[in-house]
Amino acid sequence: MFTSRPNSIQKVGFSEKWLKWSELKQYQLLVDVPQINCDVKAGKIINPEFVVKCPAGCQDPKYHVYGTDVYASYSSVCAAAVHSGVLDNSGGKILVRKVAGQSGYKGSYSNGVQSLSLPRWRESFIISGETTKAYQNPSVPGTTAEPVTLMQVPGTTLVKATHTTLPKPSLSAGSTTSSPRLQPVGHRSWELDLWSTITYTSSQNSPRGNPDCKVDLSFLMDGSASIGKRRFRIQKQFLADIAQALDIGPAGPLMGVVQYSDNPATQFNLKTHMNSQDLKAAVEKITQRGGLSNVGRAISFVTKNFFSKANGNRGSAPNVAVVMVDGWPTDKVEEASRIARESGINIFFITIEGAVENEKQYVMEPNFANKAVCRTNGFYSLSVQSWFSLHKTVQPLVKRVCDTERLACSKTCFNSADIGFVIDGSSSVGTGNFRTVLQFVANLSKEFEISDTDTRIGAVQYTYEQRLEFGFDMYSTKSDILNAIKRVGYWSGGTSTGAAISYALEQLFKKSKPNKRKLMILITDGRSYDDIRIPAMAAYHKGVITYAIGIAWAAQDELDIIASYPAKDHAFFVDEFDNLYKFVPKVIQNICTEFNSQPRN
Repeated sequence: MFTSRPNSIQKVGFSEKWLKWSELKQYQLLVDVPQINCDVKAGKIINPEFVVKCPAGCQDPKYHVYGTDVYASYSSVCAAAVHSGVLDNSGGKILVRKVAGQSGYKGSYSNGVQSLSLPRWRESFIISGETTKAYQNPSVPGTTAEPVTLMQVPGTTLVKATHTTLPKPSLSAGSTTSSPRLQPVGHRSWELDLWSTITYTSSQNSPRGNPDCKVDLSFLMDGSASIGKRRFRIQKQFLADIAQALDIGPAGPLMGVVQYSDNPATQFNLKTHMNSQDLKAAVEKITQRGGLSNVGRAISFVTKNFFSKANGNRGSAPNVAVVMVDGWPTDKVEEASRIARESGINIFFITIEGAVENEKQYVMEPNFANKAVCRTNGFYSLSVQSWFSLHKTVQPLVKRVCDTERLACSKTCFNSADIGFVIDGSSSVGTGNFRTVLQFVANLSKEFEISDTDTRIGAVQYTYEQRLEFGFDMYSTKSDILNAIKRVGYWSGGTSTGAAISYALEQLFKKSKPNKRKLMILITDGRSYDDIRIPAMAAYHKGVITYAIGIAWAAQDELDIIASYPAKDHAFFVDEFDNLYKFVPKVIQNICTEFNSQPRN
């Protein structure tokens, strides 16, 4: 192709950078081969076929390649060329052809490059080294060489070359048309288009998803009759935009959709679509159900059915439900939402075109959004005045959903505490009963989700003296904790409970994480030999919630002093060691009731 583009300027993709051509004479042939960096991915270049020069050093493992022979366009072009054997690590020219996306890409080790496997990708490419014909200079008499200067595009340089400038054709006498354009030997139009139409697109989503936004997300979309077909289409476009912005993938966010009306129905679950493109295509196929806006029923459905392992719930990712409501619900949401929150689901509400003053009489449950959301501090609620401005909430919503540190409802009574057991090992307990106490400690510990980021367990044994059996940071799995409890040896001695509380505050709870609830569970079988009032007050001032469990000869008045207020919910008396196991459900229930009664502001 011959080019006549004096002083032409071309915008490069979405990067707001400009590629400026020098003044090109008519019929000038561009034969420079652009050099790209090792990290440039094939998907960044829109041409279906192109020639580039790769630098040396692209064998480095930091340049990722996906596939074998046929590569996903998320791969480094030059690293793929080394993997394929077309180039060695010294670089060179290659011909790249785009082909259709594959349902899977198999990784392999070849020529010093380890390529990775990938389930699927939307576009592929293949590589060959046959570039000679494509760049054969035309042999035209009377031509001269003249360099052309280009402003460098990020990630590219120009291989130094000369350009062949062809003479302007003369017009025949009386002719009103120019002579036909000369065609260079062996030329194909796409070669020149590499620079005349090359576009660096906006950054592609990772095939693994955004690891900084690892959440399991359910969108509850409004399929009621009141929304109408046009607004339903706007809602679908909004979901597609959200999917694109989130960057869906197995290492990042996963997303499913539930449509509600009279009754809810899952359109697709968390494991159905593993990338944004597939998910967007699935959203496009959703059809409106019609009926009422039974939001409460939909929230109950999601709590009971959606966030299950069978549906792709990962357990390690926060559960988020985003509820979209046109106007207001036709049923009550408060009780269903409370159960969802206590199950660890972070509920967000997007209310579009909410009730105006003269419509509020029709709203079944006033202030329904605040009764539903995880917290009433405004973080979980978005109010949109018009469906036609819904698109403005895409980025604010994505930012909030991905802020996992603020997803407060992910923290439940089972995964948000540092629990320190303070165990009486005095002589009156005895070896057999001490093993029974340890079994009680193990049974309580089993109920919690234990990890470095969830609930952590520590233990202190005391007589006249105190001993740290293990701290909060020593074991991070449930099996390790249970084994550590089994290994605790019986000490024997006196009963200095006050000193034990002080020791636990210093050796255990001083190292508690700031975002953890601090729970002390003290187990004793007798009256303390020392003062308990001052240590108990110190525990209160340090924010430690204390449960006191007395057995046999323990004094109820002391248990009430040690326990947090109200004592009736935190102090328990057991007549025999063998009946300790009966109190496991009661202790767990009280811990969770107290947790769930915290203010939601």
